[in-house]
Amino acid sequence: MTEAAQTAATAGGGVTASFRFYEELNDFLAPEHRRRSFTRRCARAATVKHMVEALGVPHTEVELVLVHGESVGFERLIREGDRVAVYPKFEAFDVTPLLRVRAQPLRALRFVADAHLGGLAHLLRMTGFDTLYDNGYHDAQIERIAIAEQRIVLTRDRDLLKRRGVSHGCYVRAQRSEAQLREVFDRLDLARAARPLTRCLRCNAPLHAVSQAEVAARLPEAVRARYRDFSACAACGRVYWPGSHWQRMRALVASFGLPLADAGAQRETDGAA
Repeated sequence: MTEAAQTAATAGGGVTASFRFYEELNDFLAPEHRRRSFTRRCARAATVKHMVEALGVPHTEVELVLVHGESVGFERLIREGDRVAVYPKFEAFDVTPLLRVRAQPLRALRFVADAHLGGLAHLLRMTGFDTLYDNGYHDAQIERIAIAEQRIVLTRDRDLLKRRGVSHGCYVRAQRSEAQLREVFDRLDLARAARPLTRCLRCNAPLHAVSQAEVAARLPEAVRARYRDFSACAACGRVYWPGSHWQRMRALVASFGLPLADAGAQRETDGAA
């Protein structure tokens, strides 16, 4: 379309473009827009990002946008007659030569979870991932943390993922914690980076091996008599040993095909120094 035609088309206050969303992105759309092409009147000077989110899809869920078959970034303006195809993360083929809609993946896998994902945060820590969580976090606070510490936002609130400062995020669909963990592991390919049972389940700091003598004063007598392997958190002082719910934790970790840490974690003490 010529520049004159584009100007004429937008003179009425907007342009008309067609959109098609693929795979799981359809879950965010109104039912009448799912798995089909549809046209939409767009505001003048609307960007790809604006329209994707106006249609209900958080930008963090999008991996690639094609306009007339050519890859574009989120900042590209929608023009009259555009055909926009929007894709999630690809599993079947390599899209490296194409233009992704964001910068390269974060160098370190660190997470911040919203107030609804406390169970998931606990399990991510169990598998060794640096995961911040506080049920008092509000959206603006999570956004600030994500920006300052380059963390991936985990949430069931799509509006949180639409915040401008959130560059990397994951909308969690599953309801139960263990299913959520499997979903996040699959979507973000976490298995290779997992270091199970190496992080404090309460405060998120790394654990380190300690001798029984170093923590004896904090252990119940029955624990001192029965166990020899311990680890401790330098941040909060809590001590861990292979206690009563170790078998459940071990089975869950094993179900993901992950190796267990030598000084594994372990049931938390009732008290901590």
